[in-house]
Amino acid sequence: MGILVKLYGDLRDKGPPLDNNLGTPCTLSLKLNNIGTVLDILKKFNIELNEISHIFVNGKYCSSNMEVKDGDRIGLFPKRMGIIFLEMTKNE
Repeated sequence: MGILVKLYGDLRDKGPPLDNNLGTPCTLSLKLNNIGTVLDILKKFNIELNEISHIFVNGKYCSSNMEVKDGDRIGLFPKRMGIIFLEMTKNE
């Protein structure tokens, strides 16, 4: 199955060249070979941690130490696309 990685903003340039519209994220399907955490993904694309503003795994804000598994969706946002977000939790 693998994982889905989306590189937003300037981080698009770290992925393979794209022919699609500007402004859309670079979307990549990756096998989990040698990838255990988000930090491994950053290393794979030569992205420095100080280039990152926000990391989301399956829609939840997380750190670069977050483990990834088959089927996960990872969104990486650059510093200049810093966003304000509110994580909604379900009260039980």
